[in-house]
Amino acid sequence: MIDLTKIEYFTEATSVDAVVGRNGPGAHKRLAEVWASLVKHLHAFAKDIELRPEEWDLAIDFLTRTGQLCDENRQEFVLLSDVIGLSMLTDAINHRRPPGATENTVLGPFHVVGAPEFEMGANISLDGKGESCLFEGRVLDTDGNPIEGARIDVWCDNEDGYYDVQQPDIQPKWNNRGIFTTGEDGTYQFRGVKPVSYPIPHDGPVGQLLIQLDRHPYRPAHMHYMVTATGFEKIVTHTFVGSDEYLKSDAVFGVKATLAAPFEPNPGGVTKWHSPFDFIMVPAGSAEAAE
Repeated sequence: MIDLTKIEYFTEATSVDAVVGRNGPGAHKRLAEVWASLVKHLHAFAKDIELRPEEWDLAIDFLTRTGQLCDENRQEFVLLSDVIGLSMLTDAINHRRPPGATENTVLGPFHVVGAPEFEMGANISLDGKGESCLFEGRVLDTDGNPIEGARIDVWCDNEDGYYDVQQPDIQPKWNNRGIFTTGEDGTYQFRGVKPVSYPIPHDGPVGQLLIQLDRHPYRPAHMHYMVTATGFEKIVTHTFVGSDEYLKSDAVFGVKATLAAPFEPNPGGVTKWHSPFDFIMVPAGSAEAAE
C-alpha cells in the first residue's frame, strides 16, 4: 500500500521539490542540473512578484508570437536573448580572458561564411558609398609578439545602416566584407567605410517590449571582426566608434570599454577617417584563457 505521507504533492511551498522530484533515475545528468536550476529560479521569480493569471497569459502570448516570427531569415528568440542581456552574459561566461587580451562580444546575425580574401590594404567598400576609413593595427599574443597567419574576417553596415544581405537588390554581394591574413609582422590594414549606428529589428514582439520598457532599439556604430590563428582562442568582437551617441545604451549590451576605438580624421590621407586597433590573442586551452 502506498504511503501517502511520503508523496511530494505540489504546493506553493513545495513547488520546486515536487517538479524536480519527478525526474527519473535515467535523466541526462547535465539536463537535470540545468532543469533543477531553471525550475528553482523561475518558481522563485513567480513567487517574488506574485505572478497574476493575466500576466501569465500575456507572457505565453508574447512567447508564442516570438516563435511565430522566427524563420530561416529571422530569429526573434535570439533577438529576445540579446535585449535581455542573456546573449552577452553567456558569451562573457565562456570567454573569460586576462587583462589586456581582446574581449569578445556578440557575433550578430549578419556574418556570412565565404567572404572574399583580399591583399592587405584592399578596399572592401564595393559600392564606394559612405565615409571612407582606413582600418589598421597588429595581431599580437599576450607577450606582445606578432602573430603570423592570423585570418581577420571583417564586415560592417553601409552608410544607411544596412548590411549587404539585408539589401541584396541594392548593395553588391560582399559589400563591406573581406578576409585578410597577417604576415610575419602581424600587421593588418584595409580600407572600408566608417560604420553608422542602426536599429535592431523592432517591428515584432521584441520591439513592442522595448517600447513598453521605454528603451530604444539602436546599436552604436561598429566594425565586426573575427580573428583566428592556429594555437590561439578565436576572437569574435567589434570595434565601436568611440564617439557614438549609443555607446552607453547599446540595445544588445555588446559594448565593452576596451572595444571603443578611435576614429580619427585623416587629412591628406587616402581616406577621410583612420581607425587603429590592435588585437591581443590568448593561447588556446591555456590557463590564462580560462581565468
